[in-house]
Amino acid sequence: MKYRLEPQSLEWINRSETLNFSLEGQTFSGFKGDSISSALLAGGQKLLGRSFKYHRPRSVLSMANHDVNALFQSGEATNIRGDVTPVDDGLALRACNVNGTLSNDRDSYIGLLSRFLPVGFYYKAFHKPKKFFPFWERLIREKAGLGEISTDWSATRQPKKYGFCDLLVIGGGASGMQAALSAADAGADVVLVDENPHIGGSLDYQLVNEPSAAAVRSQLKQRVVEHTNIRVLSGHYACGWYTDHYVPLVGPKGITKMRAAGVIMATGVMEQPSVFRNNDLPGVMLASAAQRLIARYAVKPGQRAVVLCANDEGYRAALDLIEAGVDVAAVVDLEWLDKRGDWAAQLQEKGVPVIEQSAIYEAKGKTSLKAVVVAPFDGRSCDSGQTRTIPCDLLLMSVGWAPAAQMLYQAGSKMAYDKKAQQILPQQLPKGIHACGRLNGAFTLEQRLADGERAAKEAVAELRGETVESDIGRFRDDRAHSHDWPIISHPKGKNFVDYDEDLQLKDLFNAAKEGFDNIELMKRFSTNGMGPSQGKHANMNGIRVLAEINHKSIDETGSTTARPMFHPVPVSALAGRRFRPERLTPMHSWHEANGAKMMEAGRWLRPEYYLPRTDVGTLPNAASGAVSASERQRVILQEVQAVRSSLGIIDVSTLGKIEVMGPDAGKLLDVVYTMKMSTIKQGMTRYALMVDDSGVIVDDGIVGRITEDRFYVTATTSHADAAFRTLSMKTQELGLDVRLVNRTGSLAALNLAGPVSRKLLSQLTNVNLSEDAFPYLGLREGTLCGYPVRLIRVGFVGELGYEIHMPADAALEIWKTLIEAGKPYGIRPFGVEAQRVLRLEKGHIIVGQDTDGLTNPFEANMGWAVPLASKPWFTGKPSLALLKERCQRKLIGFRLPQGFTGESNGELPKECHLLIENGEIAGRITSIAYSPTLGRVIGLAMVDLPLADQAKPLKARVDSGALITLEPCATPFYDADGTRQTADLTEVA
Repeated sequence: MKYRLEPQSLEWINRSETLNFSLEGQTFSGFKGDSISSALLAGGQKLLGRSFKYHRPRSVLSMANHDVNALFQSGEATNIRGDVTPVDDGLALRACNVNGTLSNDRDSYIGLLSRFLPVGFYYKAFHKPKKFFPFWERLIREKAGLGEISTDWSATRQPKKYGFCDLLVIGGGASGMQAALSAADAGADVVLVDENPHIGGSLDYQLVNEPSAAAVRSQLKQRVVEHTNIRVLSGHYACGWYTDHYVPLVGPKGITKMRAAGVIMATGVMEQPSVFRNNDLPGVMLASAAQRLIARYAVKPGQRAVVLCANDEGYRAALDLIEAGVDVAAVVDLEWLDKRGDWAAQLQEKGVPVIEQSAIYEAKGKTSLKAVVVAPFDGRSCDSGQTRTIPCDLLLMSVGWAPAAQMLYQAGSKMAYDKKAQQILPQQLPKGIHACGRLNGAFTLEQRLADGERAAKEAVAELRGETVESDIGRFRDDRAHSHDWPIISHPKGKNFVDYDEDLQLKDLFNAAKEGFDNIELMKRFSTNGMGPSQGKHANMNGIRVLAEINHKSIDETGSTTARPMFHPVPVSALAGRRFRPERLTPMHSWHEANGAKMMEAGRWLRPEYYLPRTDVGTLPNAASGAVSASERQRVILQEVQAVRSSLGIIDVSTLGKIEVMGPDAGKLLDVVYTMKMSTIKQGMTRYALMVDDSGVIVDDGIVGRITEDRFYVTATTSHADAAFRTLSMKTQELGLDVRLVNRTGSLAALNLAGPVSRKLLSQLTNVNLSEDAFPYLGLREGTLCGYPVRLIRVGFVGELGYEIHMPADAALEIWKTLIEAGKPYGIRPFGVEAQRVLRLEKGHIIVGQDTDGLTNPFEANMGWAVPLASKPWFTGKPSLALLKERCQRKLIGFRLPQGFTGESNGELPKECHLLIENGEIAGRITSIAYSPTLGRVIGLAMVDLPLADQAKPLKARVDSGALITLEPCATPFYDADGTRQTADLTEVA
């Protein structure tokens, strides 16, 4: 840390805690509290980034989140703003927008082509000849953008909070703290918010060495922290203003949605750069950036400096440099020395030369600043015939300020350019909005404090319903702190107005020549202010340039619209915490204790697969997600084989379970489901398909008849609640005598499946399980392990099996009993993934996977479940009668060539991969898996007609772009005649 200074009085860093991190493989160290940029600069790394368009070398500009010169990428996050992001131990970084390394960016050649890439070139170039456009499009897309999105990210969940207050004060500087105190002293409930980790604002860096500010700073901070009516939210920024003073405050742990009765804006000002040739070289920065580096992070910004100024603040920055041990070679003032105050006098006493009525004509250096060229300045241009060169490695710019007034604009405030202040200032504020401090033109410390107190008094009076006569301009400074034209033209260009977009001065003139001479049009054509900084350092100079071109005033030229968000907001903060209730089955604890990898199924957590007991000690914990893809596949296939060869058990408690009772129960079910349910015999079940009024499949399950007026209905996991709502709604609409009970939560269920399932179950239940007494699709009630159960002979997995429904409080005991009793038969629990393979082998669909929001039963090859002729009415019948003859696609089965597994002989297609016929999309894969039973990859696909009926090979486009051949085939793929579900196979086992 060769550029680290001795401890500073108000530094943010904790020197007792060292953090190590890396950039492009090179190790750096910093202290806790360092930002990435400050730690790198302290370690001697001056080059922090490359520019967006020309890949020019860049470094610190504002150190205030007002630019993106230093953007980094980690393993998970991208576009990390180095100036304000705290450094972390072990953080591995690389620069964004770099082809190679920072020092050797292979795309830096683009800067040599800048004359051929004028503003708006992308609107005009590369379109002809047309056949070459795809090539140029790919190339431009490859070069465009900044960071790279990592698909290996970890989910970040941030909660949202809600807050309320009388007054929200935005900005924790001198005026903001004074406003908060004055309002709190008057009895208001105040929230003071500041984007920095510590309140104090410019008091803590710009006036850190000013003796007269020390007592004020200490007193303000102490009183704010101790005041019972003030809540301080440091490290939070107000990202926007919304109706009725609804202001989201973005903090490190998420968003606080603050509703205030009134708002005081004390957001301050943003220092603006001067425009001159090579004003983007590393070593050229805003004066406030250098002051932040020194005061907050104890970093020496350079060895030999020149300060370009047009205000008193530049002289204060020069004094701070000297205090930090930097040799100040000269101060270049755009105006006259006699306009300056006490700080200029102090600097002269130290022997620092001041070059009046001059400007920086050019900065020199290849990858960093080596010298500046100074020339006489008449207020609009430089005399390039009278230049002098000053060697230096640091140039500070202090030529003016722009108000951080974005939220004032959003609230509907009227702003106007004040020629005396050379700054845009608020003129008329809406009800409940107040402004103070440098945002309002109050620049001296005394003015800021007085203006904060004024704003607070007016805000409190308004809260009390009193008539308020605002005196908003009372404490404004009578001297300008900004220059009206800090812009120097140069015949060779590279004088940047917008650092984000590499936008040069000539680009704005060219945009105006092409007719884009309105501020909004110029913004969009030239992209000035449209980069990640959203114009914080570019808009004011852009307005000045357009006003000069059009020979209009700043007010006549206008400003661009300010929309939320004021600062970038992470998507994780906008999304907030996942409001997804998690439901657990009664067997959940057993699943977790026995190697289950859990997955979401609607609101439920279900086992995806299990690591066998023998492997739990040697394989990574399934719950950690560390199991390899090959190991996961091996375990799933073993579960499939266990069900096919012997015995498997799966928790299906998540199924919807509904009791339908009453004289009209059969009539209700006839209306809701496509098939006739009122004719089901007692003790039997029937497949139940539900469609909506448009004929689209929405759910399936089974309906079983227990007694003459009592039915038992199951629904899919994700549609259980919707199925109950549909039944309830139809009961009311038709005025039926039916009582419904949703037993999804009170009953649990499991499926015992495999050739020996009958043999095992018969030992534990009083139900006669013989084929004659309990046939396929039968339903019986009895006891199991002393508990009442309902057994159903259904075959979603295609083997002899029993779905066992039981009271939830008995489920775990029954589950454990079956597991223990099944050990001699090699029983194995299986999860959702194995179930999906098993059902695919039988050709059974999954609603919502093999169907979509437009699929009707005829497209899904389920016309057998739609008795249009024999059933007078059911929901969706009129639509289905029309759709039967209008189908445009069909669900078909397919398989990959024998031996094709995707591991060593080609890329395996995935669900949702598209089918291509003659260069056009002809369908999509809905399900695909390797079948260990058949020894090949099988699947289902929704294919356009007439291709679906032609039985010719299909082509699927995989991720790499290659086309893989699929062989259409009949379904089911396994046990087409269904003997495995009805025959007694215990001898086979």
